[in-house]
Amino acid sequence: MSTTTWTLPGLQLSDLTLPVPLDHAEATGPQLELFARVIAEPGGEDRPYLVYLQGGPGSEAPRPLDASSPPWLPRALREHRVIMLDQRGTGRSTPVGLDTALPEGAIAGAATLREATPSQQAQYLTHFRADAIARDAELLREHLGVARWTLLGQSFGGFTTLRYLSAHPQSVEKALFTGGLPTVGPGMDAVYASTWEGMIVRSERYWARFPADRDRFRRLADAAGAGTLRLPDGSAVGVERLRRLGHLLGASQGQERLHHLLDLDPASPAFAHDLAAALPFGGRNPLYAVIHESCWADGVATRWAADRMMPVAVREDPTLLGGEHIHRDLFAEDPQLVPWAEAADLLAEHEWPQLYDAAALRAVEVPGAAAVYFDDAYVPRESSLATAALLPALRTWVTSEYEHNGLRAGGEDVLDHLLDLAVGRRAA
Repeated sequence: MSTTTWTLPGLQLSDLTLPVPLDHAEATGPQLELFARVIAEPGGEDRPYLVYLQGGPGSEAPRPLDASSPPWLPRALREHRVIMLDQRGTGRSTPVGLDTALPEGAIAGAATLREATPSQQAQYLTHFRADAIARDAELLREHLGVARWTLLGQSFGGFTTLRYLSAHPQSVEKALFTGGLPTVGPGMDAVYASTWEGMIVRSERYWARFPADRDRFRRLADAAGAGTLRLPDGSAVGVERLRRLGHLLGASQGQERLHHLLDLDPASPAFAHDLAAALPFGGRNPLYAVIHESCWADGVATRWAADRMMPVAVREDPTLLGGEHIHRDLFAEDPQLVPWAEAADLLAEHEWPQLYDAAALRAVEVPGAAAVYFDDAYVPRESSLATAALLPALRTWVTSEYEHNGLRAGGEDVLDHLLDLAVGRRAA
């Protein structure tokens, strides 16, 4: 393991890199590089560790600019050193990209994923789920000589935290979840059915607040259907890609962000550039699109679940918006995703192994706390509470005060609530 130390205003930082197996079942096989950044207050270098597991999948950990970013960091540092872990395939942890150099020996005859066959690409990408991320973190813990540490999982990071508790509970001091308690077992179709219904409600709520925007959006959808709605790079935006602007409605101030976009002249450069910036599932973090559905797959194949579970009403009305719903058409519409299309099709048919062991979770005595957002656009409240009930020492906080991004939007409040709840300083 290599270490580099440096400082930011009010922070001491140590950057760590560690080799980890691509396939944890073959410890001596091809190796990835795992990157983590340890952050401490001056004088807090000996405090216990809290590991932040980022949402996604496919996004690296936040990069602090000072002692106040991200907004929850000051609260965490009062009691902990914080480890910002770049999950495998992201940031500085051997990122996944078409032209990124592959680890030596990862794919025979290919130096990059662009040179690999779709089958080889898909096989490589099966190694980037929560089970592998948890094993990576375990290797990091062992190299740091830490007996146990606290986990803070946001969204997909919560899914990874649950996997951690299922497979490595002895290594966890406390487990904190923010909008990240997944369904245990083969229930992903029900999840997507629920989130589609939720997006219908959110769409209608938005159009009721900004009724003129609905006609504006219909005109954009007509242009998208005709192939004339284009981004600054000249690529066309189809109806399904346009519909994914609904992901803005799953976060605080999302209605305002969408309204400001639709309020622009659709023929203006400003609109084209802002539209490009607002669309999810692009090429910067390809894992977010290519293996997105796999994070819900607990022992099943996904088979384009969000597409299959799309209600008829949504198919017939483009003003009923989507959220984190991957649609097969996105891999035909978005030029940054087109090269991944065949691999994505193969991954949709892949029979994913189980991530969680319900019996093991019932035996976990690790104290913890979970923020369950009452009207979460991406992780349904009902399934989150069913999963929480499996963990005997987990205390839940069901709140309508925040959206899915509550950890970031709430400053120190959400983390403060969870830390107090987990150790009994606050009533459930």
